[in-house]
Amino acid sequence: MSPAQNTSNTLTARYEQLQTIIRSYQKVIIAYSGGVDSAFLLRVACDCLGSENILACIGDSQSLARDELSNAKNLAQQMNAQVEIVHPNEMADPDYQANPAQRCYHCKTHLYNLLNAIARDRKYDAVFCGSNVDDLTDFRPGLQAAKKYNIVSPLAQAQLTKSDIRILSKQLQLPTWDKPASPCLASRIAYGLEITPERLAQIEQGEAFLHKMNLGALRVRHHGTLVRLEVPTDQIQKLTENNCREKIVAFFKELGFTYITLDLQGFRSGSGNEVL
Repeated sequence: MSPAQNTSNTLTARYEQLQTIIRSYQKVIIAYSGGVDSAFLLRVACDCLGSENILACIGDSQSLARDELSNAKNLAQQMNAQVEIVHPNEMADPDYQANPAQRCYHCKTHLYNLLNAIARDRKYDAVFCGSNVDDLTDFRPGLQAAKKYNIVSPLAQAQLTKSDIRILSKQLQLPTWDKPASPCLASRIAYGLEITPERLAQIEQGEAFLHKMNLGALRVRHHGTLVRLEVPTDQIQKLTENNCREKIVAFFKELGFTYITLDLQGFRSGSGNEVL
């Protein structure tokens, strides 16, 4: 089904512009994570160029949750896309491990350098990423890396917003249309606190534990010996009930945290940037 059948004139024009941009290439690599944006871009690119001309590359590292990796692979395979797992190894970079505000720049530098090398070696025309037009006005250090390595952002070029992409994804029957934002595990570690495999594992295990409670979108924010739990505001009372509270405290103590706190402002994407 073409989304153009059920969209406003403006959104239809943006979707058609996206197709025009993609069709100006013959073979492309897509920096693919399985999130809303990159899944939509992968689907449209496969439709426009044929899946045989698309390579979806997933950057795998300790900051990518295992279930996110599995879900991304499965979705790409459902689209008949070629999938390749690559290993940027950003954890070997002391600038990344130091976890500055520009952390994402250092991470994406390693990924895009690797993808550009693959594109050169295998004769792909370009590397695409899933940045949308909303990202251009947000704090996104990774966009600096994209510019440095000449990564193409078709969604942003077509002026597609996150809301646009969700609407179009739903009409294309992509399961990611309503998927919550799912940035890497390192984004949960407070700036300036060193990124380590142990801390990433604590976050992954903690979020997996809380997800079993069907709380909705949530984050486990790592502040060293203190962990800050963000859940939707309508779920906060549930977590403070004695039986639930005791289980949470026991679990996070077992993970190695000394202090377990519940953020009364509730879940909000990007709350780690509030200190900037």
